[in-house]
Amino acid sequence: MNKNYENIILESLNNGIYCLTVNRPKQMNALNQATIAEITAAIAVVKDNARARVLLFTGAGEKAFIAGADISQFKGLSSLDARELGLAGQNIARQLEQLDIPVIAVVNGFALGGGCELAMACDWIIASDNAKFGQPEINLGIMPGFGGSQRLMRLVGKAMAMELCMTGRMVDAEESSRLGLVNQVYARGELMDAAMKLATTLSQKAPIALKFIKQVLRDGQNMSLDNACTLEAELFSLCFSTEDQEEGVAAFLEKRSAKFKGA
Repeated sequence: MNKNYENIILESLNNGIYCLTVNRPKQMNALNQATIAEITAAIAVVKDNARARVLLFTGAGEKAFIAGADISQFKGLSSLDARELGLAGQNIARQLEQLDIPVIAVVNGFALGGGCELAMACDWIIASDNAKFGQPEINLGIMPGFGGSQRLMRLVGKAMAMELCMTGRMVDAEESSRLGLVNQVYARGELMDAAMKLATTLSQKAPIALKFIKQVLRDGQNMSLDNACTLEAELFSLCFSTEDQEEGVAAFLEKRSAKFKGA
């Protein structure tokens, strides 16, 4: 599956679980244009597989998840080229958000700049105890460009987003968890095992219901409360047209584990 990639690894694991790894450890998994293109292509592969249930998104090595964009490519970049780079990064983030399956960022080490931005586009962030998050673009005389200002504000609030984007301050795993940026923190040697355990749990849930939950939480935050609740009611009702709903109720009444098929 990985033969056509030079900068990433895409693996199909058990139970419909995929793992996408940015594989440039010597460059701290920094995002150059080739890596951005490969990540985009890999997400499309997962999207097109009807049996996919969960995507893990991580970086090779223990030093960095993604340490940001490859700054060596910034020298001489025109405004038009920078705009295209920003839109390409935003496209990856949107692809992650639009996937029908849960996406878990597995953050080991630095998640800075574009790395923090892509992690925030995932549905779940779990981190090792040596993880550090930040939007340090201000130190280069620029600002976030992959959607980081907006997603960070929605996750931690306007005041904290202002602080982090304007100062470039990094926050460790403990503070990130306290801010609501990270779901769980694990010892670095336990991180991938914890990720697989979480992915396995999610892979056994009803896929259509998971899709609807992701949709209503993603889209509802930009609606009025009334409209968001109306969307929830519509998707709730659609669950009752699925075989998985019948199986889930039957399994509950029969005191057994449900076997969902995504139908």
